[in-house]
Amino acid sequence: MTAAYDTAVAPVVIDRRDGPYGEVALRRHGELLQIIANGCFLMDTSDGRSERLLVDAALGALDGRPEPDVLIGGLGVGFSLAHAAADPRWGRIAVVERERAIIDWHRDGPLSPLSAASRADPRTEIVEADLVAYVNETSATYDALCLDIDNGPGWTVTEGNDGLYSHAGLAACARVLRPGGVLAVWSAQPSPDFEETLWNAGFQRVRTEEIPVARGVPDVVHLAVGPE
Repeated sequence: MTAAYDTAVAPVVIDRRDGPYGEVALRRHGELLQIIANGCFLMDTSDGRSERLLVDAALGALDGRPEPDVLIGGLGVGFSLAHAAADPRWGRIAVVERERAIIDWHRDGPLSPLSAASRADPRTEIVEADLVAYVNETSATYDALCLDIDNGPGWTVTEGNDGLYSHAGLAACARVLRPGGVLAVWSAQPSPDFEETLWNAGFQRVRTEEIPVARGVPDVVHLAVGPE
């Protein structure tokens, strides 16, 4: 996600850990906190527009379904969780995060103030798991699935995430969706190929919503509705 930084101030690493998926680090750059995975910038605390649109677009596509349950893929800096928890229309809110470090930074670290209220919400549950494995193995089902674990279908954080955006991976996503449920996928750039894969995987009403940025190609949210 695009942000403006004070180039006169060098980023400072607050915590760095090695995990089963590589290195994950939390940096402070001026007033902003940044999450870096294997040297790849993931997100920061500068804005949150993308995360809010991801959650709102999914809810809007559900056409007024009462108290829908949502599964959020990726805790990140907590924007998606906080925005969902601030909306009383959501029912259960589950967040799947595979990096123990990120969960710790929220529970008792620098990111805690951003998610404290939403984590205390009785509707909220944080699940420590790999999302790819979770959508293949869980018996839970949801009305919406919001994915923000990569920089997009063509720009994954780790190679193991590639399969999530394939026909088989999307079939696993559809498996955890209730009839007519919504899949919303954040991406740093539009992907016509991914839209075609969504159609081929049996999703309907596939569309892309743009998120304006200060410069360059806009961020997008890919939206699709599962079979009724």
